[in-house]
Amino acid sequence: MLQRRLISGREFPVLGLAGVAFLAAAGFSGPSPEGPEGAAPRIGQSAPGVVRVPITGVIELGVAPFVARALSEATAAGASAVILELDTPGGRVDAAWKIIDDLRDAEVPVYAYVNRRALSAGAMIALAADRIYMRPGSTIGAATPVTGDGEKASEKMVSAMRSEFRALAQERGLDPRIAEAMVDESVEVPGVSEAGKLLTLTTEEATAIELADGEVRDLLELLEVAGLPAAPVREIEPNWAEAIVRFLTNPAVAPLLLSLGFLGLLVEIRTPSFGIAGAIGLSALAAFFGAHHLVHLAGLEEIILFGAGVVLIALEVFVIPGFGIAGVLGTGAMAAGAVLGMVGQVPTFDQVFNAAGLVALSIILVGVTAWALVRHLPRSRRLSGLFLRDSTSRETGYLSAAPREDLVGRVGVTTTDLRPTGVAIVNDERIHVVTEGPWIEARTPIRVLEVASGRILVRRAGETTVSETRNEV
Repeated sequence: MLQRRLISGREFPVLGLAGVAFLAAAGFSGPSPEGPEGAAPRIGQSAPGVVRVPITGVIELGVAPFVARALSEATAAGASAVILELDTPGGRVDAAWKIIDDLRDAEVPVYAYVNRRALSAGAMIALAADRIYMRPGSTIGAATPVTGDGEKASEKMVSAMRSEFRALAQERGLDPRIAEAMVDESVEVPGVSEAGKLLTLTTEEATAIELADGEVRDLLELLEVAGLPAAPVREIEPNWAEAIVRFLTNPAVAPLLLSLGFLGLLVEIRTPSFGIAGAIGLSALAAFFGAHHLVHLAGLEEIILFGAGVVLIALEVFVIPGFGIAGVLGTGAMAAGAVLGMVGQVPTFDQVFNAAGLVALSIILVGVTAWALVRHLPRSRRLSGLFLRDSTSRETGYLSAAPREDLVGRVGVTTTDLRPTGVAIVNDERIHVVTEGPWIEARTPIRVLEVASGRILVRRAGETTVSETRNEV
């Protein structure tokens, strides 16, 4: 009888990694840990303080929850102001929109300190602050949205960004044309920007047109100008959970997680017992969808869609022999779930296209890995039922599969109905078999009668044919 083994000790390290991922998810939205050594002290209760929040590098989806947590902690601590220190070339527009919404709802005054550059999405975040201060030699602007390959985005996206910048400028009492010129080079502002040139302002230029509220050399001078010369400053940095989520949602890491997940499930589905491949696959998929769920990309709908695809694929393999409509629908559902899990609630064509490219890349990586396994592990019995192999020689000609004379006489059990073909477990291998006579129900003991022309002929265990009866007589 077929027995399923329990998870062995080899799987515990993998499950431990999955546990760490879930713990990271649990700590992602909570307050940052305050260790006894090297931890920044909380703002004193006797005097209101200032919270400094550095935003450096590319703005990714993981930055938005970090800023939201910083604003929440500053409000809870009774801070007198929050300073966003910006040095960024820009990033994802949807991430910037989330940050802007939080800044508009903030109960604490927010000042933007442009330390070197605030370009593209960084400029939009700066405009959402109550005041803008710039370090000498810094720049702000150049906010035309672009696609993943560096080309200018569609007119629909440009129009949305232009409207967003115009609204932010109007809230701050600025000339909205100046903000629009940062997005659309066709906008002309007399004395500031010429038509056909995208607007990017230096510190002196931004201060001259009152886009920036002042030029400051460092944070201390900013506090003096803002009327907070003696306020204690506490810096909030991303905690370990936020760093993990930013890493897992990185466009270079997401395809690897999907590839590990697809490959692990593929190997596990075609093998009779749950092992390390399945544990790795489930852990990778949990990390992928968990991280994207925390940054509000993947919702329960995408996770359910992907899970339905896995179920359909399992039905195709275990219940319905061959590759039919269930397999096609399952593959499509898994791909759709993965793509939707990497785009926002209102995705643009460029976002969907880039996400589909990442999923296609993961599928290619799975194919290459499968080919490498077949090439370098040609004698692995565990992989023998997973891939179709072929060979040619002068003596045998072309063979679509390796001869399996070792199965003749072996006893196994059917996992699907044989009508007349189906799937059975023989020698702990999932193989496609054909019954020699009447149809056989699932979970019926069978014995391999013959292997010929790539077909494995079976019958119920314990039955004998007419020719065998005559031979016995």
